[in-house]
Amino acid sequence: MDSESVSIVGAGPVGTLLALLLARDGRTVQLLERRSDPRRAAADSGRSINLALAARGLQALERAGVLPRLRAEMVEMRGRRVHELNGRSSLMPYGLRPAEVIHAIGRSRLNASLIEAAAVTPGITLRFSQRCLDVDPASGMLQWRDETRGSVHSETAGLVIAADGAGSAVRAALAARGALQASEAPLDHDYKELLIPAAAAGGYALERNALHIWPRGGYMLIALPNPDGSFTATLFLPARGAAPSFESLSGAGAAHEFFAEQFAEVLALLPDFEAQYQRNPQGRLATVYCWPWHQQRALLIGDAAHAIVPFHGQGLNCGFEDCLLLARLLAAGDDPQRACAMFERERRPNTDAIAAMALENYAEMRERVLAPDFARRKQLAGELERRFPTRFIARYAMVMFHPEISYAEAQRRGALQENVLDALLAAGAAPDGREAGRLLDEAGL
Repeated sequence: MDSESVSIVGAGPVGTLLALLLARDGRTVQLLERRSDPRRAAADSGRSINLALAARGLQALERAGVLPRLRAEMVEMRGRRVHELNGRSSLMPYGLRPAEVIHAIGRSRLNASLIEAAAVTPGITLRFSQRCLDVDPASGMLQWRDETRGSVHSETAGLVIAADGAGSAVRAALAARGALQASEAPLDHDYKELLIPAAAAGGYALERNALHIWPRGGYMLIALPNPDGSFTATLFLPARGAAPSFESLSGAGAAHEFFAEQFAEVLALLPDFEAQYQRNPQGRLATVYCWPWHQQRALLIGDAAHAIVPFHGQGLNCGFEDCLLLARLLAAGDDPQRACAMFERERRPNTDAIAAMALENYAEMRERVLAPDFARRKQLAGELERRFPTRFIARYAMVMFHPEISYAEAQRRGALQENVLDALLAAGAAPDGREAGRLLDEAGL
C-alpha cells in the first residue's frame, strides 16, 4: 500500500464509521476485522449491551451520510422509567425540550448497516476474518493472519489506526514493543443480558419510549427497547462476594429466586428465564487507560484508547466523536502524524472526563434516583435551565444533547452547578430570579 493509505484494524461501529469519513475525504482505506462478516453471520446472543445514540453520535452518522438508513432501527427513549421495589414507577424525562431524547439501537444491526455502506463506498477495502499479529509504528507495517486460510500477510500503510475495542490487539502489539503503556481498571460489577420478548398480542410488554431502570442500591437491572417489540435487559451485579452477586447466583434456581424477590415484574415477562440465565455469558466491565495513543505511524481511537463503563450511554457516542475530530484534522493538513498528535492533545482531557462521569452515573442510576431529594434536585435544575438557558444546562443534558460543549467543560460546569443546587436545596424554598442569579454569579456561571 502507498504511504498515503490508511489501514484501520477493527470494523466495529467506530472503525467502520471512520473508514466512511476518511473515504469521503478521498483517502484509500483498508478495513481489517478479526470476526466474520456481520452481514452473513448471526449476532452473538447476550454478548453486548444495547447502544444508546445521542447528539454526538447522531452528528457523526449524519456527517458520514448514513443516518437515514439507520432511522428504522432506532427507538426513541424520552426518559428513564424508574421501577421501585414496591411496584411504583415514574418517568424522569431526559431533557426539557421535545428533541432531547436518546435513541436505542442494537449493536449488531448498527454495525451491519455501517458495513453495508462501507461495502459500496469507493476507496474502502473490507477484509474479514483477519487477526492482527503485529504493528511497527515506525514503518507503518501491519501484519495479520487470515483466519480462514491460515496465511500470514503484511503491508505498510501511511497510518495504522486501531479501532479494535477494549481488548485491542494493536494496543497489545504496541505495548509488547514498548511503544505505549496501558492499564485496565476493572469494575467490581459484571453484567448479563436477557431478552424480554414482544408481547403475545404483538407490541411491547413495557412502555416503548423509555429506558427502564430497576434500581436496587448496590445493583440494578435496565431494559432498552428494540424495533421488533422486544427489550434487551441487562443485569449489573457485583461479580463476587456475598449475595447478591453473580458468584452467589451461579445456579438458575438461585437466580430465579433472586429475580422473583427483586424484579418480579421482569421475571413474569421471561418465560425462558432459566435457560437464558444459564446460556448467556457474564460480561466484564472496565475502564482502559492508555498512553500515548499516538506513536509515529500508529494511532489508537475509541475503546482501544479509552474504553469506559456504559452507564452514561456515551461509549459509542464518544468513539464516533473521535472519528469526527480525527477526520477533520487529517483533512486539514498534509502531515498525518501532526494531525494524530493534535488529536490526542485535544481529545484526552475529554475522554478522561467522560470516563469519570460514566462511573459517577452508575451510582446515580442504581442508587441516587431513589434518594428523597433526587426528584427535587432535578426539578430545581429544570427551573434554572428555563430561567437561565444560556447559563445553566444540567450536566446530563450537556453530555447527551450538546455536542458543542466538550465533555471536560460539561464536567467543569456540572461541578459548579451542583454547588448552586446544594445551596438552593439547603434554603428549602423555590428560588426567585434574583437569588438564583446571585448564586450563578458566585459560581462563575
